[in-house]
Amino acid sequence: MGAVMPQATPTGSARIGLLQVCAAGVLWGTGGVVVTLLHERDGLSAMTVSAWRMLLGAAALVAFAVAARRLRAVGETMRAHPVLAVLVGCGTAVYQGLYFVSVLLVGVSVATVVSLGLAPILAAVWEHLTARTRPSLREVVVLAAALCGLVLISATASEGSSAPGDDPTLGLVLAVAAGATYAATTVLGHTLAQRVDTVALTTCATAAGAVVLAPFLGVAVATGGPVLTGSGSSLALLIYLGVATMGLSYALLYAGLRTTSGSAATVATLVEPLSAALVAALVLGERLAWPALVGGALILAAVVGLHRREERPAPA
Repeated sequence: MGAVMPQATPTGSARIGLLQVCAAGVLWGTGGVVVTLLHERDGLSAMTVSAWRMLLGAAALVAFAVAARRLRAVGETMRAHPVLAVLVGCGTAVYQGLYFVSVLLVGVSVATVVSLGLAPILAAVWEHLTARTRPSLREVVVLAAALCGLVLISATASEGSSAPGDDPTLGLVLAVAAGATYAATTVLGHTLAQRVDTVALTTCATAAGAVVLAPFLGVAVATGGPVLTGSGSSLALLIYLGVATMGLSYALLYAGLRTTSGSAATVATLVEPLSAALVAALVLGERLAWPALVGGALILAAVVGLHRREERPAPA
């Protein structure tokens, strides 16, 4: 029998969980730059790239499950929780689609603030309603700081961007729907992460999301748009997008959700726009203005203030 590893303390488990969720947000933040590069170099649409992202992420996760001998756990997860696993995957795919379309209609700043800002509010309201509790002063301050930081970063990122599309009202509605979908998916993911293996959950959910987005590749073919690139560097970016910003990042998210509540996770993932701003400054040469720096500091301060409210250790 192997040595028994000591169980992490509740505080240590919560801190590790938040770090895992933050790491997922950092990876997601690099995705926007990759999508921009693929669009500029190869003309790939956002939905085409999203479909490849989910498909490649699912393929990488299945390969890992086979290599790690976790394929049986994947099958057990689908048999035990088929509805929840599919809902989490479909929610992930739908959120991406709603967000990308809202960006085209209402602009990056509004879409980001509404969708990412609404998610932690809805998640927190749901958790307090189901538990019949009231938010503490710490929770209110943490959420307010995170949302202020999000607004500052998003407003800075929108400077110099193109004007919104012809139907900003529809774009706003889609952004609200994206935020609600993101919050619901995170809460469902938190519920399922307590019951099943992390790799199995990530594999099942990503595969379900890939099925939802795969038809967009057919749409690209039917409309004569580019579906794939022959450039080696662009293929490498696509693989990175699928493996790192889909497979690995969602594995980190679901692992973190084992010890982190859904509402706290939606706040912690607000490091995504901060990560995106930093990567854009380094890779695309975009200027990082002082409001973005202040916003980043507020988001980081909010994340630091989260771990004290997380209540339970990782399940044995």
